[in-house]
Amino acid sequence: MASSLAIFGVLMIMALGMLSYEAEARAFFVFGDSLVDNGNNNYLATTARADSPPYGIDYPTGRPTGRFSNGLNIPDFISQQLGAEPTLPYLSPELTGQKLLVGANFASAGIGILNDTGIQFINIIRMTRQFEYFQQYQQRLSSLIGPQRTKQLVNQALVLLTVGGNDFVNNYYLVPFSARSRQFALPDYVRYLISELRKLLLKMYDLGARRVLVTGTGPLGCVPAELAMRSRNGECSAELQRAASLYNPQLIQMLRSVNSQLGSDVFIAANTQQTHNDFVSNPQAFGFSTSKIACCGQGPYNGLGLCTVASNLCPNRNQYAFWDAFHPSEKANKLIVQNILKGDEKYMYPMNLSTILALDSRT
Repeated sequence: MASSLAIFGVLMIMALGMLSYEAEARAFFVFGDSLVDNGNNNYLATTARADSPPYGIDYPTGRPTGRFSNGLNIPDFISQQLGAEPTLPYLSPELTGQKLLVGANFASAGIGILNDTGIQFINIIRMTRQFEYFQQYQQRLSSLIGPQRTKQLVNQALVLLTVGGNDFVNNYYLVPFSARSRQFALPDYVRYLISELRKLLLKMYDLGARRVLVTGTGPLGCVPAELAMRSRNGECSAELQRAASLYNPQLIQMLRSVNSQLGSDVFIAANTQQTHNDFVSNPQAFGFSTSKIACCGQGPYNGLGLCTVASNLCPNRNQYAFWDAFHPSEKANKLIVQNILKGDEKYMYPMNLSTILALDSRT
């Protein structure tokens, strides 16, 4: 009997130790679009989904998860750097109990900064709704660990926000003479987007976020979808590249201004356009055979339509910078996160993720 009690005591101590470790591990929250969606859209009646093969072909389970990737996506690789399991989609029924301490992924494919971006996808989680879910999440967590510990967990968490690209490809440039393109000249539209994003960031701060990685757009004119629709000889679309070149510098300026207003480096700019430009200009240097042709798709550059079981599928995904018409391959996602982790000011401003983790571990 005594030995049974001793064993029970040891098991209890081990269990409590595991719980305290999970509680102390840095939480991670993800907001944004399909580049970072871990499967929320699986639970929605929308066409913006990645829940059928060959999506997920290189994921550990070999099955589609709702990630727009052949395997892991950007949040997954960041979670690895945090020493944490991947964040679950907020709409997942598995996100309960102790799993709430890991954080949550609120991202939804198709959304943008603006509420009218992605209207063709109908039922998606727009940014205002993602923030409502974040508030709901905090209420759920508070009932588990109390309001004070919840506030501390949220304040100490790492946050990733990836949004903006769809405001161009699924709004301004979706169709010729779109409503937004008739309303705004491109430079004015970019300024409008930046001003609307600023409001979202301040709302995020009000909700408790204190370390936020904000990614810029990729090279919008160089993705296989745009090459298929706009390119004659494989050249990037000059107009969409102009949009990215206007947006990303203004994003950094705005983040600098907001940080100055708040008196702290809350928002960190991740120049994902530069990382993608590296792949596009010299794919072989990164072990890719091509940065123009998508691994999965059909039509020119495999850039038309969705990736489905009927699509062309490359045998070696690691040789392709793009998995489908719009999204990086798992290997490209890993390289993007390496730059987020260790990149210099060309890639990360004012500091990279390694510096953030080192700074925050001392405070």
